[in-house]
Amino acid sequence: MYSVIVVRDIRKRYDGRAALDGVDLTVEAGTVHGLLGPNGAGKTTLVRILATLVRLDAGTATVAGHDVRRHPGRVRAAIGLVGQHAAVDELLSARQNLVMFGRLSHLGLAAARRRADVLLEQFGLADVGEKPANQFSGGMRRRLDLAAGMILTPKVLFLDEPTTGLDPHGRAEVWTAVRRLVAGGTTVLLTTQYLDEADQLADRVTVIDHGRVIADGTPADLKGADRLEVVTSATDMVAARLAVLGPVTVDGDRVSVAVHDRIAALTLAAALPDVEDITVRRPTLDEAFLKLVTA
Repeated sequence: MYSVIVVRDIRKRYDGRAALDGVDLTVEAGTVHGLLGPNGAGKTTLVRILATLVRLDAGTATVAGHDVRRHPGRVRAAIGLVGQHAAVDELLSARQNLVMFGRLSHLGLAAARRRADVLLEQFGLADVGEKPANQFSGGMRRRLDLAAGMILTPKVLFLDEPTTGLDPHGRAEVWTAVRRLVAGGTTVLLTTQYLDEADQLADRVTVIDHGRVIADGTPADLKGADRLEVVTSATDMVAARLAVLGPVTVDGDRVSVAVHDRIAALTLAAALPDVEDITVRRPTLDEAFLKLVTA
């Protein structure tokens, strides 16, 4: 495995404000890498720089082995970009849309038609290929968007908020399509506001806030250890007993502590008096994210 995106100390300012302030990022080939952060954190600016839509002020960045500043044309030939809003023509059929994108990408007519047929099959749209896009559900339209982004079989696909506004079924359709892309060898850099989406799809996650990387690791790394939670009327006593496991948090009648051995922790908690409920659970990525950006 090699690094298909390498970013070192990227900086970008707008009107004197630092949008990116020394960002480092490494994305391994054949993976989904989640890029998370609150609004205004710098995610979109970073994606635009990597897609050669915005010039960086300082630092270096390579995509598929090409420097974004010195060889932008080579970078653009190696990437696909799917933005937040559908780019397809609603009045054209799915097949017509894909043929049009193929022609815009300098494919000959015959090659564009062949590529459209392949993509319709790959994204589960072959049976509706002749229907206009305005008759598609949100999930189907988004899959057509993804197919359009894959016209030239890019090595790297940038997905910016790919499931915004979709219902659960539509989101699941898009997730399935993304997994198929990665299984076929495409590397995906995913920005999303849905933390469960990053948890489901991403092999690794980078969190940006105020133009800086504040965390990087697998979703499991960021979520951390399981937590034992005990509901009790004797919080002081229970907290003192559970302190042998590590630092304890007390919130009302709930006492919690990080645990690394679930069985041992449950055995200890079950022996405590005045216990009303016991739970061991893994923190969610939402909880980890909120803790990071409010720290």
